[in-house]
Amino acid sequence: MSSPSDLAARRGNDSEVIANRKLIRPSLSGFREQLAAAGSKPPLAAPAAAAGPHRVPKKPVPPEQTNAEAFYYVKQMQAKTPMVLVLQDGQEIRGVIEWYDRHCLKIHREDGPNLLVYKANVKYLYKLEDARG
Repeated sequence: MSSPSDLAARRGNDSEVIANRKLIRPSLSGFREQLAAAGSKPPLAAPAAAAGPHRVPKKPVPPEQTNAEAFYYVKQMQAKTPMVLVLQDGQEIRGVIEWYDRHCLKIHREDGPNLLVYKANVKYLYKLEDARG
């Protein structure tokens, strides 16, 4: 096993080059003065609980999907509510939603064959009873 003096001798001049390095951070006072001159407010200070002295906590990302659409379809399917689907071209389809997936709705019709309709082709839909009342 080597002693510390042996290691220093092998390194040669490296022991003289190693120095205490200090992290230098620029002052933000100049930046804040520029913002004040431009008429905008400086960023809010981070709360004490935030990790690090210069970090502002991020807002949580909103959920990608709220499941409101799925909840509505399931509710109408269970109640077998007669619905009216208005397509992009203005055509109306009347029937009961039998099932759905990410891209399609299957509509059960009394006066014709069942239809598989792409959601992208549906402009809007409403309950048939709302049209009567």
